[in-house]
Amino acid sequence: MRNSSTFLTATLSIVVFLLIPEDLCEKIIGGNEVTPHSRPYMVLLKGENTCAGALIAKDWVLTAAHCDLNRKTQIILGAHSITKKEPEKQTRFIKKEFPYPCYDQDTREGDLKLLKLDKKATLNKNVAILQLPKVGSDVKPGTACRVAGWGKFHNNSPLSDILREVNVTIIDRKICNDQSHYNYKPVIGLNMICAGSLQGGKDSCEGDSGSPLICEGTFRGITAFGMQGKCGDPRGPGVYILLSKKHLNWIVKTMKQAV
Repeated sequence: MRNSSTFLTATLSIVVFLLIPEDLCEKIIGGNEVTPHSRPYMVLLKGENTCAGALIAKDWVLTAAHCDLNRKTQIILGAHSITKKEPEKQTRFIKKEFPYPCYDQDTREGDLKLLKLDKKATLNKNVAILQLPKVGSDVKPGTACRVAGWGKFHNNSPLSDILREVNVTIIDRKICNDQSHYNYKPVIGLNMICAGSLQGGKDSCEGDSGSPLICEGTFRGITAFGMQGKCGDPRGPGVYILLSKKHLNWIVKTMKQAV
């Protein structure tokens, strides 16, 4: 039977581990590699910078407006590894970009962008469409969600070569905006979702921008930002753009008008 001093040491070790800075965590901050091609809606945006996105129609990808893309950016469907040649991969290019018209770089509001592809995707078990939510309702604090990406797995690491995923929890906006967190710099508004872990260590990071946030099986948001250089820090949980009613209306209208 473990004596009290041993138990205290073990307990302190657990507490210390929870307080370890995120740059000592492994994988998409606190996550794991996904089973290859088990997230067929994930899209790798590979150019001078790396982002991610979600395939929402055969020739449409939804990502973040702040992702700097151009006509040479490769839109890779069916990817697991960034570098390996995989038969499941389909490469497309951008025909036209449609940033959300009310996107504000300062407030971070409306950080959404639609990409019209130059060629339709061939749908199969490795490449599939992620359905948009039917209603743009809010996501309650405490809701379990997940986010995947090829972003950094700690703050000083290169990007992950393989797709990783982490489970995060929705955090109340009041908490996210308080002095111990973002302190209204910027304001986490009603069209944003704050998600991560109050203990830290579970987060999206640089390179994951544009990745879809999936909550209880439903597409609810797009990865937008966090504290610069402090992925996984409990003071700055990841912030996602909510697929609210007004955002969904813009997505549907833009796709219809561009056809």
